Amino acid sequence: MSRLIPILEGPRRGLVEHPIYTRLSELGALRDFMGAHVFAVWDFMSLLKTLQRRLTCVEVPWMPPADTECARWINEVVLAEETDEVRPGEFRSHFELYLEAMREAGADERPMLRFLEALRAGVAPTSAVEHAPLAARAFVLHTLTLTRASTHEVAAAFLFGREQLLPSVFEHVLRAVEPLGGRCDSLRLYLERHIHLDGQEHGVRAEQLLCRLCGEDTRKWREAEAAALLSLEARRALWDGVLRG
Repeated sequence: MSRLIPILEGPRRGLVEHPIYTRLSELGALRDFMGAHVFAVWDFMSLLKTLQRRLTCVEVPWMPPADTECARWINEVVLAEETDEVRPGEFRSHFELYLEAMREAGADERPMLRFLEALRAGVAPTSAVEHAPLAARAFVLHTLTLTRASTHEVAAAFLFGREQLLPSVFEHVLRAVEPLGGRCDSLRLYLERHIHLDGQEHGVRAEQLLCRLCGEDTRKWREAEAAALLSLEARRALWDGVLRG
C-alpha cells in the first residue's frame, strides 16, 4: 500500500487542485457540473454493489461469506450509501439526496431520469448511457468495464478513485458553493456526509479491504495500481469535459 501512495499522488493532486472548482460559485456552471456529476454518483453504487455481490451473499440459497470481515466492511458502506439517515428520521440513498440537490439548485435531472427509465425498460447500461451528457459517458463506461475486473482491481478503483479522493475534492466544491446560499442546502448536506463518512469510516474500510484482497501478492498490487491510475484518469477526463462545456 505504501508504494502506491507516491505513484498516485500526482494524478490525485491534479484532481484536488483542478480549475473546475473555481467556476462552481456561478449557479449556471454548478448546474452543468451537477448534470454530469450525477452520473458519477450513480455509478459509484455500481462499484460498491459489485464488491457487495462478490464479498457477501445476496443470492438464495444463502451461503456464509468466505471472509466475514470483508463482508462486514462492505455492508457497512452499503448501509450508509444506500440508506443513510440524512436528516433525523429521514433515510435515503446518497444518489436520491443528490437528485434532491439538483432540483433545489435548478440543475437538469432529465438526462439521468431518462437513463434510469431506459435501465428499467431493460436497455443495457452501455446503450442507456447515451442519455448522459457527453462528458459523463466515458466515465460511466469506464466504471461499467471495471465491474468486470478482478475484485482487487475493483477495490483499488473504489479506494483511490472514490473513497480516498472525494473528501478532498468535495471540500473544494463545498467552499465554492458557499456564496450560493439556500439554493445549495441539499448539496451541502450531500458533500458534508461524504466528507465525514469517506474521510473517516469508509476510507478506512476501503483501505482495509484492498490490503486484505491483495495481501503479499505483488501481481495483485501491480494490477491494483493500474486500476487506480485509470480511475483517476477517468475522473480527470470527466472534470476536463465539464470545464470545456
